[in-house]
Amino acid sequence: MGDILAKPTLNALNRWNFGLGYGVLNSEQDRSDRAARAAGNLIVENWIVKLSHSQAAVCVALMVLSGFQTGVAQQAPAQAQSTQVSPTTPALQQPIDNNTKWNTGLPHAPEPTLTQPLYLRPTDRDYTNAHPFLPNPLDVFRSMPYPAPRLSNTPRLDNLLSGGKIYLSLTDAVTLALENNFDIEIARINLDIADTDILRAKAGSSLRGVSTGLVTNTLGGTTSTITGGGGPGGTTSGTGGSGAGAQGLVLSTSGGGPTPEAMDPVLTGTLEYQSQATQESSTVLTGTNSLNQATETYDVSYAQGFLTGTQLTVGFNNNRSTTNSERSSYSPLLTSNFSAQVTQHLLQGFGTFINGRFIIQAKNDRRITDSAFKQQLLYTVGQVESIYWALVSAYEDEQAKERALLQSTQLSSDNRKQLQIGTLAPLDVVNSDSAVATDQQALIASKSNLEYQQLLMVQAIARNLDDPQLATAPVVPTDRVGLDRLPEEDQTVEDLVKEAYVNNPQVEQAVLTMQNNLLTIRAEKNGLLPTLDVFGFYGGSGLGGSQNSNLNCGTGTTFTACPPGTVSGSNYAGVLGQTFNNSNPNYGVGANLTINLRNRTAQADQVRSQMEYRQSQIRLQQLYTQLRMQVTNGQFALTNDRAAVNAAQSVRDYAAQALDAEQKKYRLGASTTANVLQMERNLATAEDNLISATAAYARDRVSLEQILAITLDRYGINIEDVAKDRVQTPPHIPGLTAPKAPEAPKPLTATPPPPPQ
Repeated sequence: MGDILAKPTLNALNRWNFGLGYGVLNSEQDRSDRAARAAGNLIVENWIVKLSHSQAAVCVALMVLSGFQTGVAQQAPAQAQSTQVSPTTPALQQPIDNNTKWNTGLPHAPEPTLTQPLYLRPTDRDYTNAHPFLPNPLDVFRSMPYPAPRLSNTPRLDNLLSGGKIYLSLTDAVTLALENNFDIEIARINLDIADTDILRAKAGSSLRGVSTGLVTNTLGGTTSTITGGGGPGGTTSGTGGSGAGAQGLVLSTSGGGPTPEAMDPVLTGTLEYQSQATQESSTVLTGTNSLNQATETYDVSYAQGFLTGTQLTVGFNNNRSTTNSERSSYSPLLTSNFSAQVTQHLLQGFGTFINGRFIIQAKNDRRITDSAFKQQLLYTVGQVESIYWALVSAYEDEQAKERALLQSTQLSSDNRKQLQIGTLAPLDVVNSDSAVATDQQALIASKSNLEYQQLLMVQAIARNLDDPQLATAPVVPTDRVGLDRLPEEDQTVEDLVKEAYVNNPQVEQAVLTMQNNLLTIRAEKNGLLPTLDVFGFYGGSGLGGSQNSNLNCGTGTTFTACPPGTVSGSNYAGVLGQTFNNSNPNYGVGANLTINLRNRTAQADQVRSQMEYRQSQIRLQQLYTQLRMQVTNGQFALTNDRAAVNAAQSVRDYAAQALDAEQKKYRLGASTTANVLQMERNLATAEDNLISATAAYARDRVSLEQILAITLDRYGINIEDVAKDRVQTPPHIPGLTAPKAPEAPKPLTATPPPPPQ
């Protein structure tokens, strides 16, 4: 029998050594390595022949063979599926598409895909436009309300509660996160906040900015594959100065340059009544010792700026005054005048670009906010998936701990029965009881971890946990990760890198931020110029009223009232006619020139804006390098994780086979309690390793999709619907399988199993 078993065993070992020694090394390795492996084959052959003389030795040989089969299962897929070359293989020369925008001779990075559609609308109200002036001008003074946030859960979550448990699929988890997650809701409001900056820019006002960094307030499932955004307002005040920005970038000159004209018309009116009594030191000027005057003022003015750098100012002033002065011809005295002046900037502040640049920047900022919202979705969906797979791991770990406790408890019970009939020593019972206590402690710790993972899952997909049934309901994950190969595992690194360059929101935000830097550079360059304004004005005035009853026509100190008609009177209509009939014109032209002889402030800001732009260029190139490293590492991680899962599965199968064999030997009296307990520990460790390896593969798969920014498209998530807080179609997440119980141990055979796919 030994000879019969030894022959297939020897053949299997020969096949394993040939595949490992010659299939992997091939002609690239040194011939001495092949010779060493051939010598190793002879040693193994002699060892197997010697062991084949006894039946027990054959059993040992079969166990060794099963270990070799495990190695084959781990090595074969890596050889068949790996698309990577040796780390020491020289790189092949490839043609370079010269990048004319940067430096010739360097690869041309593809343009990023802008987040579409433009200006995601989270609400029905468009906050880039204010209340219309017509038909009701008073509407411009009416406040614009913003709807209160929804703080309740969507009905979808309540529908998943069945029998006191929440049966949660990964699709349900992602859908509920899109509906209820607080981080996404905060980022959703940022879209409308960015719209208010566009509205301010249309009026010629400066921008307030909006935070475009990631909101990371959801607990659990943290990841560092995507960093904070680079949009306006998304910076912090650093110790180095008020302009210290995110990721080491300085954004202090953003919005610098000449102040744009205020393009919202401003209407100003003044109504005033003033009564004044003045003690006079001489009667020469007024003819009285106490001058009493009452003045009424009715003024109105209109001002408006235009994109060309033009400012229009129109004023219309009216006064009515009474006096007891004997030297004033009119009481009441009516005066009226108007003036219209146009001022045009010719150097600093000239042109539609300078005065409209905030509108362009605000629209760029809105695009950055849209991209940041996409980035937030990628981050949060990835975070929820990580939490889900951590929950799956905790759930399976708890089941594994229960199986381990059941096995040790059964062994302890069997030992007590054998002790009662006198076929077992008391020390074996103590040993098995100790194993039961250890497994009970491990199960308690596993249950605590599972309960916490369930709480993390619920807080990530719910807005309100006031319902005690919902807050305490166990969450049962109904999906498991599949091991089907992803397309990204077989793509070249260069293809994946290009895909990341095109899709990753960070690249889009960096490019848009550089466009804003260019706007600032042009504005600061214009700010270097002197201020030269030309202006022209035209106006008119009128005067009239009634003859002053206190008018003195006498000579010396004798007061003689002037007879009626001495002064020709005029009512307000006549005064208004004089103002606008060109009878008293007032017109002119002129120019104002202001030259800063040192101009140091403008020079500092201008060169500083270029420095900030250079920083943005460096940051973009650094981002390209980081994405390349992350993509490469992500592909390596999937390859290693798949190998780890296959290896862990093989080790788990072997541990189950070994435990089954040891238990059978124990029942026949050919083994000991210690050996059985050791096999149980090996199986528990193997199951833990398999659970950890599977979870690592699931998380790294999510991470790579997140870096490539393909999660939304692959899952069918409509970003526009999410922005409007209306998830109409649940996502479809590929690569999932249903849970299945651990397989029973398979009998050992001399034929190696096929490589796992």
